[in-house]
Formats: sequence, structure tokens, C-alpha cells
Amino acid sequence: MDFTLEDILHTIGQALMNPCLVVLFLLMAVAVWQVGDLLVELLVERRKYRVKVPELMQALHAGGKEHLAKQIEASGLLRGQKDILLSMIQADNLPKESLVALAQSQLATAERRCEKTVAVTNLVAKLGPMFGLLGTLIPLGPGIVALGQGDTTTLSSSLAVAFDTTIAGLISAAVASVISNIRNRWYHDDMVILETLMEATLQEVIEDAE
Repeated sequence: MDFTLEDILHTIGQALMNPCLVVLFLLMAVAVWQVGDLLVELLVERRKYRVKVPELMQALHAGGKEHLAKQIEASGLLRGQKDILLSMIQADNLPKESLVALAQSQLATAERRCEKTVAVTNLVAKLGPMFGLLGTLIPLGPGIVALGQGDTTTLSSSLAVAFDTTIAGLISAAVASVISNIRNRWYHDDMVILETLMEATLQEVIEDAE
């Protein structure tokens, strides 16, 4: 039996339907998981996240190394921010240049961690519409053929799948996009605060070592 290029493309396109549905299910599952993860982060970590940067900076400059560590521990910073700042205090035996390099490395690591977290929802936000559109177009082929043959049952079934996949893709993308926007705002503010306090901490550690 001879196959034309159209037949080959049609076969490949229809064969992609099930993988497309699997991906859409995974995208929806990831979106739901990220909603739960966001709520946990909000209720567990950020519920008590209250930091007045000017007052904390004044407190950091008010004493030596031990006072510095106590002020950081007693502050309303996130646990990750506290650990980074405390690691700088514990490295006070390093030369000034090494301390600066360590501070830059710690900030870069924190930024990469934030980017890695947001990358999950960014990916869902991009792939959702793509696979939703793919899931819409694939069943329309058999649906149009069925329409030409007067087979309304096959046509309605194809249209139902097309609409369902579109909805699934758009919902996943919308939820992921909202989560990404929220986290981008959170993490941007976190990094600004961390960089400001890192500079103050670094200054105190260097002056205390001299």
C-alpha cells in the first residue's frame, strides 16, 4: 500500500494525541501541586515574615559579632536569609577579599534557588497553551472528515476533546502564571533585603576583624 506525505503526517499527528493528553494531565497536576506549595510557603515561612530594614540595619551596627548574630536570629527574616547572613559571621577569619567573594557567591546561590523555584511555573505557563492548542487541532482533523460524511457523533466527540484540551491547557497556564508573578514579587523583595543586610553584615564583620 502506497502512503503519501499527507497520510504520513496525518498518522503522526493522530499518534501525538495520547502523549498530548498525558502532558496536559501532568501540567494540571503540576499546577495543583504548585498551588499547594505556594500555600505552604505562605503559611509556614512568610506568615511571620516581618522585617523593618532600617531598624534592623541600625541594630546590626550597634554591637560586635555576638550581638550581630543575636540580632539576625531574633529578626523576622526568612530562615534561608538568616542562614546566609550567619554564615558570613562565622567566616570572619577569612581575608576581606575572600569575605566579599563569599558574599557574592551566597547571593548568587540564593538568586539561582529563587530562579529554579519560579522556573517550574514559568515552564507550565509556556507549555500549557501550546499543548492545549495541539490537543485542540489534532481531533479537529477527524472531526472535519466526519462532518463531510454526515457523522455528527464523531464530530461532537472530536469537538468535545478539542474544547477540553484547550480548557486544560489554559487553566494550567493561568494558574502557573499567577503563581510565577506572586513568587517573582516575593523573591525580588527578598533579594533586595538580603543584599542590603549582607552589605551591613559584611561591613561589621570586616571592621570587627580589623
